[in-house]
Amino acid sequence: MKKSVRIGIVQSAPSYLNVEESMRKVEKLLREASEKGAQLVTFGETWFTGYPAWIDYCDEYAKWDFKPTKEVFAKTYENSLDVKGKEVATIGQWAKELGLVIVMGINEKVTSGPGNGTIYNSLLTWNEHGELVNHHRKLMPTYTERLIYGHGDGHGLKAVETQVGRIGGLICWEHWMPLTRQTMHNSGEHIHVAVWPKVHEMLQIATRSYAFEGRCFAVGVGQIMRVKDIPAELTLPLELQNKPDHMLLNGGSCIVGPDGHYVMEPIWDKEGVFVQEVNLTRCYEERMALDVTGHYQRNDVFELKTNTKRQ
Repeated sequence: MKKSVRIGIVQSAPSYLNVEESMRKVEKLLREASEKGAQLVTFGETWFTGYPAWIDYCDEYAKWDFKPTKEVFAKTYENSLDVKGKEVATIGQWAKELGLVIVMGINEKVTSGPGNGTIYNSLLTWNEHGELVNHHRKLMPTYTERLIYGHGDGHGLKAVETQVGRIGGLICWEHWMPLTRQTMHNSGEHIHVAVWPKVHEMLQIATRSYAFEGRCFAVGVGQIMRVKDIPAELTLPLELQNKPDHMLLNGGSCIVGPDGHYVMEPIWDKEGVFVQEVNLTRCYEERMALDVTGHYQRNDVFELKTNTKRQ
């Protein structure tokens, strides 16, 4: 494990519902991050090919048997990734070429076997050798997300060993699930990647709390989305019409140290690849006072079992 690690956060709008354009953008952003000296590169929730923020802005989307919504769902499925497909393999090749560890949120589809009509909100991790070393599906889609995404499982609830330490991650409101957090803490994270649509105030609190509780670095990754990225099949509310460049998601990406304080303050309303160096020794310095997997863990009182089978 390296003591000093340079973390890169991609806070850049994806190419919504377009796989080919997204792949070109991924390569460009990875090379930019590498040129800036990043060793770990992170992307936000369902960055590939875009978070469906329209579910919070287009009031009509939830009508039963509503054709425009079904068309958007089908387009989302078409432009989602199969983890066994060529795009995931190609991103792995770029990781190997550039020597990067990559954590990326994706819209995932299954193209054969059970679940082949379901979309999952997933988080993928590639190591520096280009190997896909973790594949986590969001356990519980949040509120309106349930219209789009299926339930995940515990298979990816773990940290993985990489050249930049043990890397783990959770998706959005999974950070409010206590047993999920404890399962991740038990896996021994040095760096935790917390992916969100945007990291608003309560999510800043969740990111900071996670870092403090887990005695690890927490990378809060927010996104950029503008009104023009809402699928054309859906009708915009009056207050958003004629405002194509208005930001619906405006970032808030940050890095928090194991003491719960910012190492990189939140960045708002700005696109780019932001890189910050951290010292992993701090994880162990802070565990002297609090270690929820060790001297602050009462296994004689509590017992936690996690089903890690792929469902």
